[in-house]
Amino acid sequence: MKTTGIARAHTNIALIKYWGKKDKALFLPMNSSLSLTLEAFYTDTKITLDETLEKDEFYLSNVLQQEAETQKISKFLDLFRIPAKETRFARIESYNFVPTAAGLASSASAFAALAGAMHQAMEWDLSRSHMPAQKLSTYARRGSGSSTRSLFGGFVEWNQGTNSEDSMAIPIDDASWDIGMLIVVVNGAAKKISSRVGMEQTVATSPFYPAWVESAKTDLEEIKTAIQEKNFTRMGEIAEFNGMKMHATMLASQPPFCYFEPDSLVAQQQVVYLREVLGIPAYYTMDAGPNVKVLCKASDLDKVRDHFKQYFSSEKLISSLPGEAMRTLTEEEWQESIQHFNQKGI
Repeated sequence: MKTTGIARAHTNIALIKYWGKKDKALFLPMNSSLSLTLEAFYTDTKITLDETLEKDEFYLSNVLQQEAETQKISKFLDLFRIPAKETRFARIESYNFVPTAAGLASSASAFAALAGAMHQAMEWDLSRSHMPAQKLSTYARRGSGSSTRSLFGGFVEWNQGTNSEDSMAIPIDDASWDIGMLIVVVNGAAKKISSRVGMEQTVATSPFYPAWVESAKTDLEEIKTAIQEKNFTRMGEIAEFNGMKMHATMLASQPPFCYFEPDSLVAQQQVVYLREVLGIPAYYTMDAGPNVKVLCKASDLDKVRDHFKQYFSSEKLISSLPGEAMRTLTEEEWQESIQHFNQKGI
């Protein structure tokens, strides 16, 4: 017997950062976080549970993956299979619509799509609350912490919770009030220090880290108020402040490390120029990497991009509106997605 599930999930950018785990096995964070889901980047995944398969098979962008990568996915699927006494192996097919050069981690959208597809393949129904979306986010979290937030669209909080059952995503706002983002790709190459290693080093050695965790709690409450009031300026100020505090903890680690590159500073300076000289409200944030994300109004997105063209080539500038929640796809939509992927050559 075969059953299938197909899902699409979008990636997200944290405005209040997740940086550091208090439980590495369960992916429980040191602090709650908040993100904006992005329309421009997503992952489509199809899972077929098939009793004739002798082991799990994982295909990423049409390429059969090595055993080590497949084992990671198998371990994740077992979170669903073992409690349900599901014995069938799976064929997993996944396509990342996240350009490699964008320097954006696709793990958030990848594991959110994987969770959604597996949920459907096991013939569970989100709408009937066998496993509501917030509960499903606790499963996605076990694959990638930030994937918790990719189960929902717009602005999403990841409540740190107290255990594996209540560390979950909470939708805050659909971000339908003139919100946009420009991704400035400073360097799309692999980082010398991975996020995981950077987190561990910061938590273990930075004297600034405890203060950052405490201040992040205040930042979260204040940005939620700003979002509720649709106060774009205040929201941007808090996001920029929070992100730079996170990077300050890295500079104070032992040994110190920094993800900034010269062009990261150029991008930051131009964001300040946009708002202080040109009067265009814009704010920057950075994750564990050199690329700069510019939070701006959707109605200003073209003007912001045009300004950045003076300093960066067009292919390094990617515009996005807010993205939607994870959703299931029909077989027809899946085939169209594959065709689109092959044509685009991502």
